[in-house]
Parts: sequence; C-alpha cells; structure tokens
Amino acid sequence: MKLWGAFVAADQAGLPTNPAHGDALDRLTPFGFRGGLIVILAFCLLSFLMCGYFVIYWRNADMDFMVVYNAFLLNDGAKRTFFDHPGYLTILSVEAWFRLLHQLHLLDAWTLSAIPPGSNEAAFDLAMTSAVRAARTVAGLTAGALVLTFAWLARHIVTDRRVAICGIFVFALSGGVQMHLRILRTEMIAGCFCIFALMILIIAGRRGSLLRPLMLAAAVGLCVLGLENKVHAILLILAIPALVLPFGTSESASISFWNGGVRAWSASAAAVAIACLAFAAALPLISAGLDPTGAAAAGLKPLLLGRFGTYQIVLLGWIGVCMLAFAAIWRVSLAESVAAIAAVVAGASLGLLALKIQYDVNDAIVVLNPLEKMMTFVDEPKASEGLMAALTLLLSGILQVLRRYTFVLFSSPRPAVFLTWLIFFGIFHAWRRGEKQAALQAALLMAAAIAIDALGIRRGLKIEYFVLTDPLIIIAGMVLLDRMKDVALHRWAYPIGATLVVLHIGISQAEPIKMVLKRKGPENICEWNQFHIPRLSLPWCGGSAPR
Repeated sequence: MKLWGAFVAADQAGLPTNPAHGDALDRLTPFGFRGGLIVILAFCLLSFLMCGYFVIYWRNADMDFMVVYNAFLLNDGAKRTFFDHPGYLTILSVEAWFRLLHQLHLLDAWTLSAIPPGSNEAAFDLAMTSAVRAARTVAGLTAGALVLTFAWLARHIVTDRRVAICGIFVFALSGGVQMHLRILRTEMIAGCFCIFALMILIIAGRRGSLLRPLMLAAAVGLCVLGLENKVHAILLILAIPALVLPFGTSESASISFWNGGVRAWSASAAAVAIACLAFAAALPLISAGLDPTGAAAAGLKPLLLGRFGTYQIVLLGWIGVCMLAFAAIWRVSLAESVAAIAAVVAGASLGLLALKIQYDVNDAIVVLNPLEKMMTFVDEPKASEGLMAALTLLLSGILQVLRRYTFVLFSSPRPAVFLTWLIFFGIFHAWRRGEKQAALQAALLMAAAIAIDALGIRRGLKIEYFVLTDPLIIIAGMVLLDRMKDVALHRWAYPIGATLVVLHIGISQAEPIKMVLKRKGPENICEWNQFHIPRLSLPWCGGSAPR
C-alpha cells in the first residue's frame, strides 16, 4: 500500500516519480528487442531439452499417446479414432512430421505397423521412445513458432519495444506455454490462434486501411482453425467481438477509398462474391456438421430449443452486432462494413475448408457443435439443474478463480497471477490519470480471463488451460504499461520488476522439473487405452512393466 500511495502522490503532484533511479524498463531489458527474443527462445530450448525431450516416453502418456497413435493410423492409411477435442491440427502436424522424418531416414517408427508388439518389451520401448521424442519435437517447434508470432504481433500493438519484450517474456514463460512446450496437447494451438486473431483485430481496429477487411478474414480464419483443434476455443471466440470494441482510435475511421464511390462499392461487391463462393464450398461441411442424425450418433444433445444449430445463429448475430457497433463508434463507412462482414464469412468458410485436408464427418460435427461437445464432459445431473444452478456454478467459479489469483489462498504453477496484482492496481491508476480508454481495455481483457477461467474450474482449471487466458492478462498488462511508462521511473519499479522476473522463471519451471524428478512408474492409462489406442498393446497393461 505504501508503494501504491507513492505512485498516487507522485501522479497528483505532477512530478516524475524518481528519475535518479533510472528507467526500470531499460534495466529489465538489457538485451534489447532482438537480443531479448533470442535469449527467451534459447531459454525455452534449454528447458525443453532438459525437462521434456529426454523424459521417458510414457511420462504424460495421456494426450501424447493419443496423438501419436492417431498419427500412426493416418500414416498406415487408416482413419483417425480421436475426435474429442478434436485435435485436428495437432494430429495432422505430427503425422506430417513423422512422414518427413521417415523420408529422411531419421524415423522408423512412423506407422502403427512399424511398432513392435508389447510382448517384445525392449523393441517396443525403443520404437515408442523415438516416436514420442519426434512428436515432442513438434510440440517444441510449434511453441517456438507461436512465441515468434506473438512477438511480431506484440511489437505492433505497443509503441515501446521494451514493453513488447517484457510481454513476450511473460508469454513465453507462462505456465501454459511452458507445459505445452514439451507435451502434446490441443490447447496450445487453439488458444494461441484465437489470441492472435484478437491481436490482429486490435491492430486492424486502431487505424483504417485498404486491407482491413483482409485482416478480419485472417483473424476469423484463425479462430475457426483454433476451434478445429480444441472446442474450448469457443469461449475465446465469444469474447473477442466485445474485447475489440474499446481499441478504436481517432484514426480508426475508414480511409478515403472506402468512403463511398464506385471503387469502394466495387470492392465490397467483390468481397461479397468471394464470400458467397467460399460459403458455398463450405456448405456441405456445415450441413454434415449440423445434421441431427450424425450429431446424435456422436453422442451430442442439442443445447438450445431442442435443435442443433440454434445458438450458432445467435453467435453469428452477436458478431454482427459488435461489428456494427464498432463501425458506428469509430466511423467505419457502410461500404467497408459490408466488405468486412463478407470477409468474416469468407474467413470462417475457408477455415472450415481446412477440414477437407483429412476429412472425417466427426470433425465437422464436433467443430460445428462445440458447446454440445463440451457438455459431454460435464456431469449430467448438474448440467440439467436449470438456470439458477448454472449461475450459482458460475459465481462459485469466479470466486475460486479470484482465490487462485491471490496465490496465497490457493497456490498454483501460474506465474501470471502475480502480474494480475499489478494490473488491477494499474486499471485503477490509469482511470484516475484520465487514461480511461486504456483502463477499459485492460478491464475487459481481465473480465474475459476471469470468466473463461471460471468455466475452466469445472475441470480443475488445469495448467494446460492457462494458455487460453494468460495471454489476455499479458495483453492487458502491456496496454497499461505502454500508456503509463513513467511508472518505470519509480524507485520501487525495478525491484518489483526483477522480483516478477525471478518468480516467473522459477514458477514456470516448477512443473517441468517436477515431471523430470517424478519417480512413479508408467502412467496409469490402462483404464482407457483399449478405447483410445486399441491397436497399441502396452507392456505394462499386459502384466509386465517396461524398463
């Protein structure tokens, strides 16, 4: 409280906090932007090698085995059997990586038929070790690519490179990214693609341009691709339209090209035509995904009004309302608005067409009915108790999330919780200083993170889910710091920043180190292996344990 009082007093006095101590941002980013990015990636690589790649193959065998098994099936010419998430892009990337390594004569265990039987324990261990390590390499490369993408977008969201590199550091060493760096999970791609979509929309919303509708198409396409990897991405997709609204500026108005005239309406007409063609191409996928017979066969029950496809229309209406609201608030012309709506349709349709790469109707059913699929993981009695029960659960979830954010009342392997302490104070401070737009931006981002985490509480808010909401917290912090860089002059700024760096590094590596030091035997997957990996016989499920 003394620290906060010092900030407020200095702000009210209109004086620099304490320039004699130097700028904390300079001291916290000694390597610059590019150098800092190299150091961050090098640290992630070292952590991956020490606490991931060489870990025994049956550690974290849950999703690792499911993804590897389905990649084996595809390379054998068979069909996938896993559609729960549905994990589409993750499985396809591992399949393609296995095939490439085999063509380069670097991997023999690339198909199910190439895996020795479990009765030959030594040969099985050798083959599965090489396959799982190859798959973990995909996880590491994917995480590295996503960190680089976040870095590029962060640099365009904030004006100060030092703020950007701080945000990149927090993102790369967040609990979720560090866990996904070394295991095969579906949340990483799903969450990051939606976050990148949000960042693209923030960039597009701040300034009018000729290509803004194309940026919207790219963002929507990323959201659909994220949904194709994990249905939980629908929670971020629901939040994004509202989150973008306060990010407009005085330069958000349409440029002269879009202000009516033949050129503007010709471009809009072309966008509508492209959208119609893309939608027509995706329509068979949409029809198959919303077919009641197929959805019922997949074990889904309609969520609203006893019919499939009802709330999806509501979602489309929500997106449209937010787009029109943004256009009205920030003076986007009618011609550009029409082109933008067409771009959204085209982007979503093209994203759906990605399912054609390795088509299975089960993917379309899961992707187009994400909430129904999520409800299959909820206890049936609680799912049917009515609106009041749902509101009670949501309120309970929010309280549990806030409890976790304190870290003191409920510790967790999530270093971003310490950042939330500063963000909550920062929102209040920004509002007092007249930076009301930045305060509103950060407040909405934090509200979305809390709401999504509250829903994740139903499944224990596992560390893997942090990647869905930590980026929202990080972007909120970046927005506030970029608008109030003078706080870096306070004499306590550097000690607090350095403490956060140490905590972030230490807590982010706690779970990976725990995984390495774990001495328990093979993962207990014998209860579900016959369902998810039926043709892969595991030695320890047949009575003998691997070495």
